[in-house]
Amino acid sequence: MQEEVILPSGRSAIKAEYAHMPIEEYNENPYIQCLPILIDKQTMIEKLMAKPVYNEEERQMNGLFRLHFTQRLYNFFQPLPIHIEIWEMVYFLLIQSYLARNPFNKDYKRYIHEAGKKIIQKDYDLFHFPSFRTTASCGTLIGFSGMGKTTSFQRILHNIPQVIVHNEYKGQRFSQIQLTWLKLEAPHNSSLKSLCLQFFMKIDEILGTNNFKKYVSRNLSVDAMLPLMGQVAQNIGLGLLVIDEIQHLRNRGAEQMMNFFVTLINSFGVSIALIGTPAAYDIFAHELRIARRLTGNGEIIYNNMEYNDQFEFFLESMWEYQWTSHRTPLTKELVKAFYEETQGILDLVVKLFVTAQQKAIMTRKEELTVSLVRKVAKERFKFMSPMLEAIQSGNPHKIAKYEDIRKIEWKQKNEIKKEEAKESNTEENRRVCKTTIMKEETNIVQEKIKERSHNRPTSFEQGDLRKLLQRAKKEGRTAYEMLLENGYIDDMNIW
Repeated sequence: MQEEVILPSGRSAIKAEYAHMPIEEYNENPYIQCLPILIDKQTMIEKLMAKPVYNEEERQMNGLFRLHFTQRLYNFFQPLPIHIEIWEMVYFLLIQSYLARNPFNKDYKRYIHEAGKKIIQKDYDLFHFPSFRTTASCGTLIGFSGMGKTTSFQRILHNIPQVIVHNEYKGQRFSQIQLTWLKLEAPHNSSLKSLCLQFFMKIDEILGTNNFKKYVSRNLSVDAMLPLMGQVAQNIGLGLLVIDEIQHLRNRGAEQMMNFFVTLINSFGVSIALIGTPAAYDIFAHELRIARRLTGNGEIIYNNMEYNDQFEFFLESMWEYQWTSHRTPLTKELVKAFYEETQGILDLVVKLFVTAQQKAIMTRKEELTVSLVRKVAKERFKFMSPMLEAIQSGNPHKIAKYEDIRKIEWKQKNEIKKEEAKESNTEENRRVCKTTIMKEETNIVQEKIKERSHNRPTSFEQGDLRKLLQRAKKEGRTAYEMLLENGYIDDMNIW
């Protein structure tokens, strides 16, 4: 049990204890050695699991009390494979942030001294400071509303002490407060100044410092505050900055905000994790430089769950918490009904399970049935009905009306490999036959191409689109530009 320290803010921190790491480069950095040790997947699952209080005898109590017992399910959390991915991403970002920021490294200490001097002299170039080579990175978590993105991050961060107090490291005096992570929300108006104010206020709230009074009361401009943010992040050993709800960054301030994130990574070595709905995905599409840096440690796509074994496992894990007097076994029909009425959105699955139990208790039916589940869903999910219908239809035009449920197609490399391996094993006997057919079809196609090339006219009549395309090629323009200019297609930007 690590020793606790009370901060001036009244919050508790822990006193640093340094563990030997199996990875050698981690053993010379106090910021890394005081972090929780790396653990296996089974231990991650145990740490993330949250089971509500449950007693079998409670099912025989008065219905008035049982209605309240069902509310405990909102604290239920069942780790899934994607949560292991998020855990690993968070820890990797945190360690990579500190790797190049060893407070005992002479080059890093020199950089901090020089940067601090330039910031005081107001001569710090925020976008160009070549003497520091960062190892920090950025990770993104993009997913449907209601899938528990924020909750997942919070549960993982809860396993990392937020504030660590250092006094001595390997016999050397080392008086330092380390803020391992800080979580902010993207301002609704995409204001970089709002983010700066939130940054200083949060740090003061946690550590009991006076940064807000020191910097904000002087009515500094955003350009002046940004280097100060970086300097404060360095002074408190900030490892990971988590920005939630990044889909709010949708207007002119978005590019400025993204540029700042890139600068925070490059100039100050602080890793960043971005969380948002699919509406945020367009932010990365405008500029390769930003997209490359802000997805440096990969991206995790958290769509709604598919109707498969994983969804059934989630429902089974929750199904044991029944407060109806008659216990209902989980059947395939019930699994199907739950999926169709929620489309695999976990928040809705939990809500439907809670409200269905409450309905069964209030009507004294005391059991869960398919008809009851569908009836409750129809009554309670009226506002969400159009969205759920759009997801169920799979129609991209219907789904596009609701940005929070736009499905991003994504297959992880290991999943693709598994599918390829499975395909190879199950269809080995057909592979040779298929290859032969493909070769024959390729030969036929090639013959047809040759035949068409031979018979292709060299000149075209007026109005023939091929004439336009031929002209585009000569002028070094794209077919799209030529067709747009001549009114054959609409400008897709208006969509």
